[in-house]
Amino acid sequence: MPVDSFSITVLGSGTSVGVPTIGCHCAVCNSDDPRDKRLRPSIYVKFQDHGVLIDTTPDFRQQVLRAHIERIDAILFTHSHADHVMGLDDVRPFNFKQGGVIPIYGSAETLDNIRRCFHYIFDNHKTESSRPRLATHVFDTAPIELFGLPFTPIRLFHGKGTVYGFRFGAAAYLTDHSDIPDESMELLCGLDVLFLDALRHRPHPTHSTVERSLRSVEKLSPKRAFFTHICHDLAHASTEDKLPLNVRLAYDGLEIQVEGAAR
Repeated sequence: MPVDSFSITVLGSGTSVGVPTIGCHCAVCNSDDPRDKRLRPSIYVKFQDHGVLIDTTPDFRQQVLRAHIERIDAILFTHSHADHVMGLDDVRPFNFKQGGVIPIYGSAETLDNIRRCFHYIFDNHKTESSRPRLATHVFDTAPIELFGLPFTPIRLFHGKGTVYGFRFGAAAYLTDHSDIPDESMELLCGLDVLFLDALRHRPHPTHSTVERSLRSVEKLSPKRAFFTHICHDLAHASTEDKLPLNVRLAYDGLEIQVEGAAR
């Protein structure tokens, strides 16, 4: 049955070390604004009776408890850097509660790295301990059909590496990236909601800046854009005051409703 609407919950909007950053006493790390408290980047997409998670960060347990998430039917991975995969073991309670196996999706490289990091999940050795029950699926560029809502992988550049974002209905989630190839830009037209990496103002070799992501918004003209993967250089309130009205900073706990069909 086609999906006509869904919600997106931002589980984490921060960079790889989170905000506050360990040992830092800058104004943002000491901020009283809850929107300046940023766990590692991830979102949860809920539609009908299903829930799809994008990335399992080191903060995964804290994130799902805070968001009161009770079901995960599939997990999509953008890439295999530690801040996007290292919470994978904590999916076990969902196996216990739901029964059965949870499908996970990633590029061949990403899944190879996950198997290496979490070898005990995927080997056939008997164990007295519990471990996640997962089924791996390699994606390329074809849409991934999940319970009536297709998720299309969007190839991105992360410095010299390749990572993936996802378009689903009239929304797209592009976390870690330094550039968007032309062929991927063509897949991002007609969006209601667009998430983009916007680490800071200063250039970075593997991440987009606020200014670069604003240029992407101008080219793609989504109705609403949200910047994520934000470091402690950017205070939420003062940064957002300088943005166009249709561009906001994402923050942990943000919930967005989206119409499912692209316009």
